[in-house]
Amino acid sequence: MVGKKNIVFGFLYLVLTAALGPYMVVKLLPETDAAAAAKQEKVGRLQTLASNDFEEDLEPLSADQIARANTEAILAINRQLNAAAPVDSIKGGPHAHGNLEALLNIAAGVVLGLIALPVLWKQVISWLFIAGALLHSGMLYLLNFGQAWAAKLLVLGPWLVLLALLAIGLAAAVGFRGEWVRDD
Repeated sequence: MVGKKNIVFGFLYLVLTAALGPYMVVKLLPETDAAAAAKQEKVGRLQTLASNDFEEDLEPLSADQIARANTEAILAINRQLNAAAPVDSIKGGPHAHGNLEALLNIAAGVVLGLIALPVLWKQVISWLFIAGALLHSGMLYLLNFGQAWAAKLLVLGPWLVLLALLAIGLAAAVGFRGEWVRDD
């Protein structure tokens, strides 16, 4: 069965992309949580000052003290945003796209088993799905782990996925049988 490799690849790739969730929790979220706590401390102080007409311990604050408190709060917000950026980048990039492309490969593998077409065409479609996943979410993985060269290949991935989807759609229109097809 031509689609078997897509099914196997899809499940294994899903394990890899799903493993990014625990990785983010263990490696990246503690830093994000610490930055969020520090931000809340600084912004909370600024909110308290504002609600107390910028008095602290019943003493009015000078413009310089207010500006410093404001600057500390802004910098704390910036640190939190910077700490959250890697998590957001992984969530919206390789994690989400990798999961989707893994499931696409599984679905494509099943559909290829139900299509009666020459084996060569089915092989091309099969490899388009795998190459598309690796050159899209796979390159997003590498980019997020500091491999800048992956950006050059990243542009190919989405196009290969779209071409694979178009190809399997056309193949299904021509050769869909609704039952398992034996590839000779």
